[in-house]
Amino acid sequence: MTIRPDSVNILLVDDQPSKLLTYETILGELGEQLITANSATSALECLLHTDVAVVLVDVCMPDCDGYELATLIRQHPRFQQTAIIFVSAILLTDLDRLRGYECGAVDYVPVPVVPEILRAKVSVFAELYRKTRALERLNAELEARVAGRTAALEASTAALQDADRRKDEFIAMLAHELRNPLAPIRTAVHLLRREELGDTQRDRAEHVIERQVDHLVRLIDDLLDVSRITRGMITLRRQPVLISAVVARAAETMRPSIDARRQQLTIEIPDDRLTVDGDETRLVQVVGNLLHNASKFTGTTGRILVRVTRESQHAAILVKDWGVGIPPESLSGIFDLFTRVPSRSESGQSGLGIGLALVKRLAEMHEGSVTAASDGPENGSEFVVRLPISAVEAIAGPEGVAMPTFPRQAPRRILVADDNQDAAESLGELLTLGGHDVRLAGDGAEALDIAKAFEPHIVLLDLGMPKMDGYETARHIRRSDWGRHTTLVAITGWGQAQDRQKTADAGFDLHLVKPVSDCDLFQALEVGASESKRRAANTTAS
Repeated sequence: MTIRPDSVNILLVDDQPSKLLTYETILGELGEQLITANSATSALECLLHTDVAVVLVDVCMPDCDGYELATLIRQHPRFQQTAIIFVSAILLTDLDRLRGYECGAVDYVPVPVVPEILRAKVSVFAELYRKTRALERLNAELEARVAGRTAALEASTAALQDADRRKDEFIAMLAHELRNPLAPIRTAVHLLRREELGDTQRDRAEHVIERQVDHLVRLIDDLLDVSRITRGMITLRRQPVLISAVVARAAETMRPSIDARRQQLTIEIPDDRLTVDGDETRLVQVVGNLLHNASKFTGTTGRILVRVTRESQHAAILVKDWGVGIPPESLSGIFDLFTRVPSRSESGQSGLGIGLALVKRLAEMHEGSVTAASDGPENGSEFVVRLPISAVEAIAGPEGVAMPTFPRQAPRRILVADDNQDAAESLGELLTLGGHDVRLAGDGAEALDIAKAFEPHIVLLDLGMPKMDGYETARHIRRSDWGRHTTLVAITGWGQAQDRQKTADAGFDLHLVKPVSDCDLFQALEVGASESKRRAANTTAS
């Protein structure tokens, strides 16, 4: 007898061994698992441990007959799908059959048993049981999948709702952070319009504007950096860099803010030759952000410590403060994007919650790490950035780098085109004070009309202008006779690699990102002068 792979259990119950043997012989051809029991008690004991598809039971048995056994089987929830077939050697009346059906029997087989009929009936109920169980398993799998999908959908919905909430909070926070510096800027502008304003007050108002503009630039730069890093758009310009130089530059950048709050900054670098392989500008940003945080969350006259040490194969940069501290429950998410730690001692200080996220991502881009520690609120905090030490030692530059001073340049004819009138006029005034001959235009078409007669040496073009944008204006200028020798400088808020490629393709020589610093403007004019001479020389030679 060969047992089929998907066989089910058939229980044969009869008090006569000869009959059991007969049933086994007849049903052996089905390939199912046959189990025998010589009493109702034995049958019940078997059912307690085994799933059974069909029970073939003799109606007349001592102690407990087939009716009683069927009733007991049907009372158990496991055997609601089990088929019970009665075997009877006596002629059953309709009343007997009805009683059997009420007890749970599904069919009768008379004695003498016809093998083909018995096999057919058992086979049908065995197959029905098999398919029913298969459907139950399929239904259970579908329910599990539906439950899993439902849970995933609920989790996704909750995540989307949380993201939407955080987005709304971030937009509100961003609006607040951008409005904050605008208020003192506007007040300072009103003060500067007062004729009776003294020199000291005028200087103070100008410094307020400068500080707040720097703050706005920092916010926008941080936002752009987060976007670039998350999209993988930042490429590190790596070279051997002295950690001491990185700390010095970061400290110099933050010095005005620290001095304004009369805070004490201590820098300890026992080994000033520690070198890492990194992008100096980005590493200065890392240390600068930590110093900015330390200063912001440390009270007036508070202490800040920067210590650089060697830890095996890593340079460790510790930035420690004795400020408001970090609650224990906030430490685990302190480097998450848009995370801000609430504190009653924050004294109005705030932020976008992106500075520490930038620190972490930039450190990781240098194969380094950053950790945070704090003993809790009002107990200060410390951050440690660890970077792999480079095998190549950097060459130390001159100590005490001073702010650049710009020599007076030869007067040039300069055309400034920008649809923002304030931007165009303020830039024009700055260039005029530098001794240059300046013309202003509010769009590309006007710039071309002015340039035909003016023939400027340098054209400073905003890109997003009405009527004709900066790209098209540049192409028109390059096609003119006078425009071949002109230096074209793009001035725009877009500063990514693809933006610089677009301006280069349009014929621009330089690409400056707003707000343009004095240093960038001076260098652009120097490049313009050199480029004009080179082009003029090439034209003469040809």
